Amino acid sequence: MENLEIKIAKSLLQIKAIKLQPANPFTWASGWNSPIYCDNRKTLSYPDIRNEIRDGFVDIIKEKYGTPDVIAGVATGAIAIGMLVADAMNLPFIYVRPKPKEHGLGNMIEGEIPVGKKVLVVEDLISTGKSSLNAVEALRKADIEVLGMVAIFTYGFQISEQNFKEANVNLTTLSNYNELIKIALDSGYVKESDLETLQQWRVDPANWNK
Repeated sequence: MENLEIKIAKSLLQIKAIKLQPANPFTWASGWNSPIYCDNRKTLSYPDIRNEIRDGFVDIIKEKYGTPDVIAGVATGAIAIGMLVADAMNLPFIYVRPKPKEHGLGNMIEGEIPVGKKVLVVEDLISTGKSSLNAVEALRKADIEVLGMVAIFTYGFQISEQNFKEANVNLTTLSNYNELIKIALDSGYVKESDLETLQQWRVDPANWNK
């Protein structure tokens, strides 16, 4: 039986939620050049895959954290999947904006969560970890205890690992870049000759292919 990391990596490639183009790199919003592009929101259009992700999250949360008081999604990519997790666990749900709303009540945290409650944060993708940890900081400032974070996929950058360690946030992901590259190579999605490029990019993504 395949483990979850392999199953999720295969699913993400199958529906083109993740695309690999070593010879024709993408440009991220940050300006980085990259041989990979990930859009996990595509998983929402495939019931079997989104349920696989939801169930994977629920199992991890129960195993590592028991039952949190609240599930939080990081806006906007993890709102829908976070809501599915909260629904499956019959828990309240909130979400955290990248910054306070510019009108109305000016909320950064949307939904009801009393001070002192314990929250588990759901994210869709981890790159540097900056936006994900921004959500954690907002919750902590509101006197909410963050138990940890789960995410669908991580690129596994050294800077993200460092950022999560410094923020004292435990991160668990369903799949990761290393597993994805193995699957892509075994399935013929990429060639052996692409492997060095894909590995080099991960070492210094900010300066790769400039």
